Amino acid sequence: MKRASGVLLHVSSLWGDYSEGTFGAAKEWIDFLAECGFSYWQTLPFCLPDEYNSPYCSLSTFSVNPFFIDLPTLHEEGLLTSEELEQALQKTPYRCEFDRLQKERLSLLGKAAARFEDQAALNAFFSDHPRTADFCRFMAIRATNGEKPWTEWTDETEDAEVLRLWRFVQYEFFKQWMEIKSYANRNGISIIGDIPIYVALNSSDVWAAPEQFLLDRENKPLGVAGVPPDYFSEDGQLWGNPLYDWKRMKQDGYAWWKDRIRFMTELFDGVRIDHFRGLESYYSIPTGETTARNGKWVKGPGMSLIRALKEVCPDRLLIAEDLGVITPQVQKLVKDSGFPGMRVFQFGFLGDENSPHLPHNYDNHCIAYTGTHDNNTLLGYIWELDDETRRTVLRYCGYTGDDWDNGYDEILRTMFSSHAGLLILPIQDLLLYGSDTRLNTPGTSDDNWSYRITKEQLERLDKQKFLNWNRLYGRI
Repeated sequence: MKRASGVLLHVSSLWGDYSEGTFGAAKEWIDFLAECGFSYWQTLPFCLPDEYNSPYCSLSTFSVNPFFIDLPTLHEEGLLTSEELEQALQKTPYRCEFDRLQKERLSLLGKAAARFEDQAALNAFFSDHPRTADFCRFMAIRATNGEKPWTEWTDETEDAEVLRLWRFVQYEFFKQWMEIKSYANRNGISIIGDIPIYVALNSSDVWAAPEQFLLDRENKPLGVAGVPPDYFSEDGQLWGNPLYDWKRMKQDGYAWWKDRIRFMTELFDGVRIDHFRGLESYYSIPTGETTARNGKWVKGPGMSLIRALKEVCPDRLLIAEDLGVITPQVQKLVKDSGFPGMRVFQFGFLGDENSPHLPHNYDNHCIAYTGTHDNNTLLGYIWELDDETRRTVLRYCGYTGDDWDNGYDEILRTMFSSHAGLLILPIQDLLLYGSDTRLNTPGTSDDNWSYRITKEQLERLDKQKFLNWNRLYGRI
């Protein structure tokens, strides 16, 4: 891999005036990345988040999040009034105002949708995105049925107003995002997206193609997804997603997955495949379990799926999220796939000197992180270590001073100088913010995903420092 570096920041964490990060600040963010010598912007999934604001369990993998749409752009297009724009102004710039967004934003976007007149553009978009069209229909029928799960629907009538809303926001999102992506690419920034391995039972994906999933005759899951007990959770993680019928999917050449990767590579220059180890063997938990302790590993599709995905995007960066319980079989699949795997600094000190997550063991064909969106921030991680482990970490990175709170630059320099082909740093670790800015804590449902930066915080960063490091360690 060509040596490079980038920053992990979800769109929702950008600054702005409208309750959540939107595309309105994206070009300035891209300018910041370029001025620091970074070449990549990594985001989290763009699909519609769930009721806990997680983008990893959505009503459709072929959907996009309407809250990212820039409202001032709609005003400039004559679709929102100045008064409507003013009423949407946020009350705080530091956290996403999820409750307010849920109560007000779709209604506001509905007004814009009612004023939008270019039906030919809409029809052309959905002609090219039939699975997103299915999602819009799903939402319209769901509204008719009082937002009940699709397995409880009694009426297949589409709510015309809701259908108009969702068709408009999907189209408008793509239009705004494609302009931003083009701007990023022109300025030397590639964008990495994230694809959750599973979809929700109550989703247009399962509704439109139930034969692709392991369901009984009543469309109830025969087993559900999750992971066993690990570093993050002693009970494991009970995700509850339906499992794929991999044998059935193989019969049509994995057409559903091919459509999924096409959709993702239209949005992004590269994609991180979440929970990649589930493609080698997936963890199946009996339906009705309250924890993930009693699951079992079942063989997955392996290289047959990988080859199908490569047919669709042979020249795109696909990243294998090979974290968690990693077996020799998973390691072989990562190697055979040719996809770079992930290395996480915070995991490096859980074992011995042979840990693949220690920087001296990184090879060029990997993506190195100080932490992911599921980890504590670097500062929070160091603060919460016991004294002996903290001394080991800092000594490993060459910091020998007495005030350990001044050793963070040495950790970052260690990562920049490592042999990893691509280095990705969460924005919190550039800012050196603590655990109160952590984005997500796995296994919990409260107070996640709401972290935001402000423009003033970003402007206080020393861009020259990062530019010098990128130059010094050959990442430009």
